Amino acid sequence: MNLYFWILRLAALFGHRKAKQLVAGQAQAITELREWRATTCGMPVLWIHVASVGEFEQVRPIIERLHRELPFRKVLLTFFSPSGYELRKNYQLVDKVLYLPFATHRNAKKWLEVLAPEMAVFVKYEFWPAYLNALKKNDIPTYLISAIFRPKQLFFKPWGKAYLKLLYTFKHIFVQDSASADLLQQHGIADVTVAGDTRFDRVVEVRKMAKDLPIVDGFVADAERVIVAGSTWPEEEQMFARYVAEHEDVKLVLVPHEIHSDHLHQIFQYFEGRYVRYTEATAASVDKCRVLLVDTIGLLSSIYRYGHVAYIGGGFGAGIHNTLEAAVYGMPVVFGPKWQKFREARGLLNAGAAKSVKNYREFAAALDKAFEQQAAMGQAAADYVNSELGATEKIYQEIF
Repeated sequence: MNLYFWILRLAALFGHRKAKQLVAGQAQAITELREWRATTCGMPVLWIHVASVGEFEQVRPIIERLHRELPFRKVLLTFFSPSGYELRKNYQLVDKVLYLPFATHRNAKKWLEVLAPEMAVFVKYEFWPAYLNALKKNDIPTYLISAIFRPKQLFFKPWGKAYLKLLYTFKHIFVQDSASADLLQQHGIADVTVAGDTRFDRVVEVRKMAKDLPIVDGFVADAERVIVAGSTWPEEEQMFARYVAEHEDVKLVLVPHEIHSDHLHQIFQYFEGRYVRYTEATAASVDKCRVLLVDTIGLLSSIYRYGHVAYIGGGFGAGIHNTLEAAVYGMPVVFGPKWQKFREARGLLNAGAAKSVKNYREFAAALDKAFEQQAAMGQAAADYVNSELGATEKIYQEIF
């Protein structure tokens, strides 16, 4: 663990942007915590820790419920990832947002001495030994929510006994599926509830708050075949350039995962003469183009509602992005080959609401099929999302 943190410090020294943010933020975290705690008059604090944006979205329904029903309870939210912290550092439904200091035994001891939480909630994959062992040693009830476990994980390897012991530090674990619960119980961990994934509850709330986007509305007006491609990467964007060229009746709303200038320049070359940038679009210009390039952040969850078929990016890289943001609108979903770690992707595939592709031939065929079977696949997507609701209620009732 110490070696890992020294590598991060070294990366920061050599100018790695995220490492620099992480090291700087964590260095100040305990000082900021002490200053904040001095203003809370010793009131009990609930500590919630997440890795990044995705895990924050999983705990967000719990936070919102707390804010409505227990508004005077103090809540500290911590992030490990700079991307998560930077995006949510001003989140108003908690009392304080901080980085979590490097997980050394010394930091964990200091952190808990200053914070003195009444309980802690960790989300999905955050297993920092120093903090979990310190919480257990101090008899602070600690919960893990929206967790998912697989036999190939380190916990369950013959050489992973030390990591398996970390799971015993939790007072209760809320898992997404029965397979995870069975696996834990096989290893003697009985305080487990199959609650599901709180992201299903979250995407329904997001759908209710979807923004009206006149530019997108004008772009898709009267179009019979519209694809919304979310969180895409270059390999996928190249395939879309070919698909749009071969399908003149298709309109594409392209929302790339990264919108820095170099990436946007690549996209301009792929779709030369066929695109308009969202930030420069007018009612007249969107009517003349077949590709709307969304070069700003924060709109994707609202944009999906304007499509007939959704493509979710990332599947030709590390793994697909959020499929539920699209599925909640009752639309077919297509994604690349790396989906196996995502339970909701498997659920959509099994429900007949999604298709996975490995190359351009399968990519084009899947999109064509999704348009043909839009009604049936879309209904299957909506039914699947609705069948998975309720995790927030189960977790809230058990903990609070």
